[in-house]
Amino acid sequence: MYSRIVNGEEHTFGVSGKLIMNALVMYDHQTRTLWSQFLGKGVKGEFAGTPLDFVPVTHTTWASWLDTHPDTLVLDKNGGYSRDSYDGYYRGTAAGVIGETLSDNRLHRKALVVGVNFDEQTKAYPFQEMLGTPIVNDTFGGKDIVVFLEQSTNTALVFDRVVDGRILTFEVLQEGPGTQALLRDV
Repeated sequence: MYSRIVNGEEHTFGVSGKLIMNALVMYDHQTRTLWSQFLGKGVKGEFAGTPLDFVPVTHTTWASWLDTHPDTLVLDKNGGYSRDSYDGYYRGTAAGVIGETLSDNRLHRKALVVGVNFDEQTKAYPFQEMLGTPIVNDTFGGKDIVVFLEQSTNTALVFDRVVDGRILTFEVLQEGPGTQALLRDV
């Protein structure tokens, strides 16, 4: 997810109908700059080459989110949320709308991952590998982090594991759905 603030100004975004590397290309209403969701930057227009700032997100189920944040509001599209319009894509074997131009066999092409980005360095933590080991204490991009996956809700979270100048190592203390799991330092 990206911030709507570009060079100190709030922008509103729409869907351009274009794709880059099988991923959505947005445009901003203020300057009509085209923005690549995949690349995370402007690709054509006034802000071409300008990166969008990442906003941390929690990947989880709607039920788990609502349990943790009961006052959440959601856009009402007259019942348009009764099903996932991408369900067929997730279950199918096709690689996007225009196929696959680069192949990488390290992961299944639609594998879910927790993506971490620090100082233009990116690392993926595959959900499938974390099913047996739901906590990964790691150092990446000069930061000490803990990556956590709660599998019953596919809740994925990343935290800084430096507290009061000490690098902590975490384990699961108590299983629980979504963000209700408890972690502790060992």
